Formats: sequence, structure tokens, C-alpha cells
Amino acid sequence: MPTLLLLVPIAAEHKALLLERYHVIDAPDAASRAAAIAARAADIDFVLTNGSTGFTADEIDACPRLKLLAAQGAGYENLDLAAARARGLACCNGAGTNDDCVADHALALLLSSVRALPQQGAALRAGLWRDALPLRPNFGGRRLGIVGLGGIGRKIASRAAAFGMVIGYHNRRPRHDADGTTYFDSVTALADWADDLVVATPGGAATRHIVDARVLAALGPGGHLVNIARGSCVDTAALAEALAAGRIAGAALDVYEGEPQPPRELLGLDNVILTPHVAGWSPQAIRATVENFIANVDAWERGEPLRTPI
Repeated sequence: MPTLLLLVPIAAEHKALLLERYHVIDAPDAASRAAAIAARAADIDFVLTNGSTGFTADEIDACPRLKLLAAQGAGYENLDLAAARARGLACCNGAGTNDDCVADHALALLLSSVRALPQQGAALRAGLWRDALPLRPNFGGRRLGIVGLGGIGRKIASRAAAFGMVIGYHNRRPRHDADGTTYFDSVTALADWADDLVVATPGGAATRHIVDARVLAALGPGGHLVNIARGSCVDTAALAEALAAGRIAGAALDVYEGEPQPPRELLGLDNVILTPHVAGWSPQAIRATVENFIANVDAWERGEPLRTPI
């Protein structure tokens, strides 16, 4: 059996699929990862990580038998692809495996923020009834700006359109298959047009703080921000300041700068909804990512093109 270095925590039922095919070295945290590479680097054939956890050039160099490097989800910003390609390694990700799950979560966050569901529940528990609370808007006719109209962004758009929202987007370039949407050539222009903004772009240096103080000011005091992309895409300090000053109405975030630590600047604000980077996590989605990894390895072993190459 080949040996797999597993750098992401997964449930036993999904790990069983891997154990049927590989010797699995479990290393879901920094200490066990360093220990595994120090003791077992010479045995490792495959690595399964994710975009935020990554795999470095030094770690690649330490594994002489390494043949394939995989990211569990769509993101791969912290995988050293240059080092991997210099070694001739096969590289793949989990593109498409959890798109529906992430899109569902994004809409749940947006609904919760715009309709103020946590605040409504807290008010009820405090003894307030609806007559004492401000009216919250419905979705029909609201303009949703999506930053990054890839696979996940498109699924968010289709769900939002079903609620009667009007869709605009910013991408590196316009999409010719994005019927019924409006393209904006900058995030600031998109935010100025939009009522609400969802960040669904890849992470990495190119998108760091793509949502900054200027974008938040353009979004305006009635706007809501949702981030299901990467924490690095949003300037946390600028967001905290904008929320505290009422320059935007609310934010709902599944990802943060400095994960897994929660964003301290936001914890005391009552117009923020926070979830612990679970947008892409469901039994169906995790199983699909594991099955996709196995399919990529099987294709590589047969000498066929990878299913989801990077």
C-alpha cells in the first residue's frame, strides 16, 4: 500500500475510505505534522492537505518518494506549486466537490444578516416583541455583488436570483457565460452599485484585503458583507471600524485572518455573525472531497489525466 500524509481532520467514516487504499499518517496539527515529516518523510507517496494548511517547498524537498500533492477543497493558495512542479509532482484540488455546500452557507449567512435573525432571537429572549424592533428588508430587488464568479460564485448567484435579487459581479475578466448578471471592472465599483456583497474569490496575495475601507465605504450604511472565501480577502480592522461606526449595516463571516483564532475586533459587535470556517463542511461534501482525491490518485496511477488538476 502507498503511504498518505493526511494533514486535514476528517470523520472516521470518510477516513475509512482512505484506510482501504493507503497507509495513512494522521497529522492534523502543526506538531504532529512536523513529527510525521521528521520520522516518516521517506515513506510518503501522497499528501492530502487544504488551501489554508498548504505544503511548503521544504516539506516537498524532505519527501523523496512524494508523487502527488492534493488540496482537499478548491483553494490551494498555500501549496508551493512552483516547488511541486519543479519536482514533477502531480497536483490536484477538490474543485466542485463542496460548491453547493458553500453556496448554501453563503445564502444562509446573507439571509441571517439582512433579516437580523440572531438579533431578533436575542430580542425575543430579552422580552421584546416585533413592534419594538426595526423592520428588516426582504430580498426581492436587492442588488447582490459577488466578488469572484467561479464555481461557487455562480451557485451563489443562482440561489440569490431565486430570491429575486439582481446580480452583479467582479472577476479578473468578464465571463461570457454569465447571462443575467452585470460585470464591474473593480470591487469598489461593484460595492458602490450593490446593496450586499459576497466574497467568493480565491485567497492568496493577489486578493489580500480586496475588501478594504474604501470598498466598505462604497457598500454603504445599508449594506451587508458576507465572506466565505478566505479571511485574507477582508481587512478585519477596516471591517470592525466600519461596523462599529455604522458605515455598513452588518457582516456575516465564515473565514478570518489569523484562523483558527476568532477575530477579536469583531467579537463584541452585535451586527456580526460568525461561523467557524464550516461553509464547505457537510457529510456529503467531505465524502465528495475524499472520493475526488481517490479518483485523482487512481487516474495518476493509470497514467491518465487527473480529474481536477491544478
